Amino acid sequence: MLQYVTRRLLIAIPSLLGISVVLFTVLALAPGDPFEELATNPAVPPDVRAALRASLGLDDPVYLRYLHWLSAMLRGDWGFSFVSRIPVDQLILQRLPTTVAVIGASQVLALAIALPVGVFAATRPYSIFDQIANTLAFVGFSLPTFFTGLLLIMFFSIYLDWLPFVFRTNIEATGWKWWWEMIRQSIMPVLVLGLFQGAAWTRFVRSAVLDVVRLDHVTTARSKGLSEARITLKHIVRNAMIPVVTLVALQMPAVFGGAIVTEQIFRVPGIGSLLISAILANDTPVIMAVTFVFAGLVILFNLLADVLYGWLDPRISFR
Repeated sequence: MLQYVTRRLLIAIPSLLGISVVLFTVLALAPGDPFEELATNPAVPPDVRAALRASLGLDDPVYLRYLHWLSAMLRGDWGFSFVSRIPVDQLILQRLPTTVAVIGASQVLALAIALPVGVFAATRPYSIFDQIANTLAFVGFSLPTFFTGLLLIMFFSIYLDWLPFVFRTNIEATGWKWWWEMIRQSIMPVLVLGLFQGAAWTRFVRSAVLDVVRLDHVTTARSKGLSEARITLKHIVRNAMIPVVTLVALQMPAVFGGAIVTEQIFRVPGIGSLLISAILANDTPVIMAVTFVFAGLVILFNLLADVLYGWLDPRISFR
């Protein structure tokens, strides 16, 4: 398996290079100038603006700017933010743990909802539980995350006054109290993302389990007198998880996209809100770095999905 993982990582290098070329070209050709504010500031002399642009290489051709960026990235230099004047890698490392924590908790919640509900509904098709689960899944998947976020804010923050609707980093507490405040302000962002993904995955888990229930090996297991719980866990769920793993891996870009919206609603200081503020300010180094990190995470999750295939189905070999 180590050789397989190494080979996949080597294959990912051209993919990342291709993604970086497309991103850099699009950002370079996009309208807007990060020094537009300096250009309209009469206190900044024109020669100073020209020298600053020349020092950053903004007047060079696009291919030269890309080569300079790529060589700097390979050396571990991600550049500086045009707005905050802080190294880009420091900005990302400051915000990445918050985004990973929120997204990770939401995906755990989504799986905790989708797996039992989907399996139970599929093993009892067209029952009352199945109909209720399908209805709630359709409703949850149809509601966009920004609308669900506003509903939660109105109910839990304004009406009940239980949870804060603004994510704060400067919590004046220590120990368990600090952890409790962090959990309280993370509940609504995690719920918004988790319920949306859980609703979508519930339908998919139900469909995958229904396909496996009708197979011959399940009928054979029942004819041998095995308990229904053992048949469900060993012969049905494990075989049905392969398409579910594929869905989870392929939907990671959509999850990060939903996290960007959710972070804006609850003012979560993650890389999603960093990306939005960088786009509004034409902060090209930050935009390039954040989107590149997103692309790397998507490739990583697809690699994890391929590794999980072999664990779920021994017939799949790592070649």
